[in-house]
Amino acid sequence: MKTDEKYMQRALELARLGAGSVSPNPMVGAVVVHQDRIIGEGYHQQYGQPHAEVNAINSVLFAHTDGEELLKESVIYVTLEPCAHYGKTPPCADLIIRYGIPAVVTGSPDPFEQVNGKGIEKLRKAGIEVQENILREECDFLNRRFFTRIRDNRPYIILKWAETADQYFAPEDRSQRWISSPDSRILTHRWRSEEDAVLVGKTTALADDPKLNVRDWFGRNPKRIVIDRNLELPQNLHLFDQSQETIVFNALKTETEGLVKYLWLEDFDHYLPQMIAYQLYLMDVQSLIVEGGAQILSLFINAGLWDEARIFRAPQYWGGGLKAPGIKGLLHETVKVGADELRVMFNYKTQD
Repeated sequence: MKTDEKYMQRALELARLGAGSVSPNPMVGAVVVHQDRIIGEGYHQQYGQPHAEVNAINSVLFAHTDGEELLKESVIYVTLEPCAHYGKTPPCADLIIRYGIPAVVTGSPDPFEQVNGKGIEKLRKAGIEVQENILREECDFLNRRFFTRIRDNRPYIILKWAETADQYFAPEDRSQRWISSPDSRILTHRWRSEEDAVLVGKTTALADDPKLNVRDWFGRNPKRIVIDRNLELPQNLHLFDQSQETIVFNALKTETEGLVKYLWLEDFDHYLPQMIAYQLYLMDVQSLIVEGGAQILSLFINAGLWDEARIFRAPQYWGGGLKAPGIKGLLHETVKVGADELRVMFNYKTQD
């Protein structure tokens, strides 16, 4: 592996540690290298807190009494273009310039309007050597949620369901019956901790009474979202237990009751997935898992409004029931999770 790629790979490893904690910001990692030796590391740990470059530079100053001199002879590797604007924190490009770091290596350009090339431009005007697009594909993939929100004005949408070996999704009478293995359920809870929100329809809410939390994993609970056009769901469901933020899309009212927010939508018969996606974008929801039921999943599939699908296929055969949704996309990987097979697919449009 080439030297630049080796250090950018380490920066990517660090960036991933911010999963589930930095949205709606991107995940970013940074590594400071002096004479082919890492002397400082950092990543964006929490939304509103210091960025990766700040943490990496501070780690050098903390660990080395001659840190300022070392920085003047170092290269900083950053997975995303350093910011050039004042947001919740000062510009990272200014910090790099202030400490006289002579060379910067970046992975992805930042599409955010207030950055988008301005960070690179500011660094070069200060006489800093900048090398761009190192491991660009991996860096872009890491922040596919952030890029989708910035470019498409909507969350990154992940479809998730479990199906039997003969591709049934639920019993005919819509009663609750587990398909996936305990290992798959634990993985699902990990995914919820990494995304901003999880959505189900009224039928799933009634049949399963889901908690939609991360009780089998460590991390923060996502926003819970349910579609209930006429507000027919009973208030004794877990969704209304005030344990986490919950959004109810409906056709009757906009109102807040504690942690439950009722949001009125104008039209449930046309472009429902698009309206939901845009409303969530306005609420800074950067990523969404759609967990069902079959009708809701099919709405998003038929609208072409999805980026990733994660489908568990269990070894059991039912011989009847409600058929699982049909979907076409680019198969990314197939892995074993306990007794199940997990297929991860991407929308062809997402890959264009």
